[in-house]
Amino acid sequence: MENCPADSVTLGKAAWTLLHTTAAYYPDRPAPSQMDSMRAFMTSFIDNYPCFSKEFKQYMIEEPIRVGSRKKLSEWLCRQHNKVNEKLGKPAFDCKIVFDRWLQGSSKECDQ
Repeated sequence: MENCPADSVTLGKAAWTLLHTTAAYYPDRPAPSQMDSMRAFMTSFIDNYPCFSKEFKQYMIEEPIRVGSRKKLSEWLCRQHNKVNEKLGKPAFDCKIVFDRWLQGSSKECDQ
């Protein structure tokens, strides 16, 4: 099946991994150009993503992207991810541990 297009589960996991990892490595104190770039990246990604694009655009209207710092962006993205999880009937992720998951990782699993 490696030559088949990604199904919605595989595509979703890959997309969230990209977005959360990008947010986790975003600067603590971004320059104005970095904030503009992140806004443009997220807007373009959401405009072109084949799943939940319409819903995610609505979420961004309700709560605009927070690009003032790594923490603000990561927590904002976690909240948006949890809105999608809720719609899909999946459990919410604890946004207090977002950096443990997407930046540091579990030392047992990631240091091998």
